[in-house]
Amino acid sequence: MATKVLVPLLGEGVEEVTVTKWLKKEGDSVNELEPLLEVNTDKVDTEIPAPVSGTVLKILAEEGSPAKVGAILAFIGKPGENVERVSSPPISNSSPAVVETPVVKESMAFETPHVTRDIGFISPVVAKIAAEHGVDLQQVQGTGLNGRITKNDVLAFVEIRKSKVTTASTITPIFQPSNLQPATVKPIEGDQLIKHTTIRRQIAEHMVMSKHTSPHVLTVMEADMSRVVKHRSANKDVFARDGVNLTFTAYFMTAIVAGLKAYPNVNSSWTDEGVLVHKAINIGMATSLGEEGLIVPVIKGADNLSLLAMARTVNDLANRARSRKLQPDDVKGGTFTLTNHGISGSLFAFPVINQPQCGILGVGAMQKRVVVVDDAIAIRPMVYLSFVFDHRILDGASADWFLMKVKETLENWN
Repeated sequence: MATKVLVPLLGEGVEEVTVTKWLKKEGDSVNELEPLLEVNTDKVDTEIPAPVSGTVLKILAEEGSPAKVGAILAFIGKPGENVERVSSPPISNSSPAVVETPVVKESMAFETPHVTRDIGFISPVVAKIAAEHGVDLQQVQGTGLNGRITKNDVLAFVEIRKSKVTTASTITPIFQPSNLQPATVKPIEGDQLIKHTTIRRQIAEHMVMSKHTSPHVLTVMEADMSRVVKHRSANKDVFARDGVNLTFTAYFMTAIVAGLKAYPNVNSSWTDEGVLVHKAINIGMATSLGEEGLIVPVIKGADNLSLLAMARTVNDLANRARSRKLQPDDVKGGTFTLTNHGISGSLFAFPVINQPQCGILGVGAMQKRVVVVDDAIAIRPMVYLSFVFDHRILDGASADWFLMKVKETLENWN
């Protein structure tokens, strides 16, 4: 009897993967535990090995298609062996499953004409959220792979609908929702269409969802890095003997820890019941993958790390991110995020919050600038710190207190 190749559980909370590449094709021989295909979840690529030795008899999941944990990806067996009939094949682009969609229960201002369309596969999570909020999925524009409707699309639709209901009784509509949809761009001769990668689609979904979710506010301060520069120069060779590259990122991480410990509300998430302040301090580190996008591995228990341990962890996560060796758990559980956009020369920026976190700190390029110190002109290595926070959780004053603590920790480094 042929053996089923199933989508394994790749980490806590991982319910679905995207098949990115088959390493074997139908008819190929494969050994037990030999890599059979690559899948992607949370922007992390992972190889799935063959559960047994044999011949790949049938591949059910196409490249680029999503598949839920436990879904059948392929069959492996003896050449010529019959493959059992599959009643519920995994999700694929060529044969999307269609589910009945819940219909909006309340009367809506700005309602669009109902036009039936094939909305493709709808995951149980999406269907459940749509049913709970009374959302007609025919009206939701999908941003997932091949236009698939994601959980974030439904949640964004709900938020937009709430704002429309609030204002409908007092504001005369000027334009219909169809006018608010992104304009359709048709290529002309000479244009080049670069297909979206899985990572790029995931980034797009998360960024749009974050902007729909949190009222983003930016506050900026600059820090004198003189003491940090001096400390690093005095210790980088000592760290190197332990095989650790002492980067400035380790200092920024340590300063963030000091700020989060002084102002715990920054280490939090918004919920309908109240602000959830996290006990653990797990700091995400935005890491560029070049033209493919970025990924945010998480430093777990950052408040328990010395500078040496912090630098070692930063090195490890950055190296594994760029060599595509991260595991799904490496990018989960973050409570705050650092993005060092100054690596590419940017002075300051307006980063997007990594949901469901309260804030994100952007660090600009360090430059020697003329500043006034004790009523005297001096040249110091300066850096802009850009803190973007969720205005539902923090007000300007509390956000500035946190950022000031980060600044003071860097400037008074001992």
